[in-house]
Amino acid sequence: MIDITLQNFEAELIQGSMQQPVLLDIWAPWCGPCKQLGPVLEQLEIAYEGRFLLAKLDADAVPEIAGQLSQMFGVRSIPFCVMFSQGQPVDGFVGAIPEAQIREFLDKHVPSEAEVEAAVETEEAEALIEDGDTASALNKLQQALATDPSNDVTRFDFARLLLQNGHVTEARQIYAPLAPKAMLDTRIAALGVWLGACERVATARDMATLDAAIAASKRDFDARFERAQLLMACEAFTEAMDELLEILMRDKAWNDGLARKTYVAILELMTKPAPKTAAPEAKKGAVEIAGKAVVVPGDPVIDLYRRKLSMAVF
Repeated sequence: MIDITLQNFEAELIQGSMQQPVLLDIWAPWCGPCKQLGPVLEQLEIAYEGRFLLAKLDADAVPEIAGQLSQMFGVRSIPFCVMFSQGQPVDGFVGAIPEAQIREFLDKHVPSEAEVEAAVETEEAEALIEDGDTASALNKLQQALATDPSNDVTRFDFARLLLQNGHVTEARQIYAPLAPKAMLDTRIAALGVWLGACERVATARDMATLDAAIAASKRDFDARFERAQLLMACEAFTEAMDELLEILMRDKAWNDGLARKTYVAILELMTKPAPKTAAPEAKKGAVEIAGKAVVVPGDPVIDLYRRKLSMAVF
């Protein structure tokens, strides 16, 4: 449990909630219901074993933050509790409600024990990948997914690492539960395109045959696309996009826009996911109580190929 002040709210509340959910209890010394609720929240913080952090804010001592949150949620009384996650106030409740209702509230926002364990194992796998220990990383991701099968991040990372190491059949099995979400998630869709390219390798013509077909006819788009898939399968992403550009410059709409869709998928695979939020810089005379979107510096290669696509399509 921590006490929130004007001096520490950015580090402890905004940045802290990037690492784990933070439940902010807004109270006052003169408030009777606050004295009833406080001990219950403290016991729940212990019971949840670190899956959320309890923070307390004296509304009389720090009216700037208490006032902004009250206005944001349309609340005029205390105790008032606000859940912070990923640098943002996401939900809240008012009054000294029963413990069972507090648990229901927490369970909507706090990761389960399995989710926490899987997240730790996934982070450990990322460290192993950086160290070049792919076999151990695959084993760790498999364990993480067994612990929490609903974790899409772990499932994505596991399928991707399997593909990178030539385990195409296993990658398809791991990816299958993600496939229905491809329409709403561009990263999942891009992984599916890459997986399809890897599966095509088994039946594709060899490079020499494809090169000969393209030399005979520069508009042999089937050969060009097949060549792009082979390049994509071995992670020669820029070379694959170069081949797809050759199609786009000659026929933008070929095969219902397949070349463009594949090109976009490669860009997505090359793009590192950005952090959702970051702590803001405090404005003079004001208090910011939410994180802001991070603007990640562009990758020059990705930026170049985005421009090439725009020039070819528009």
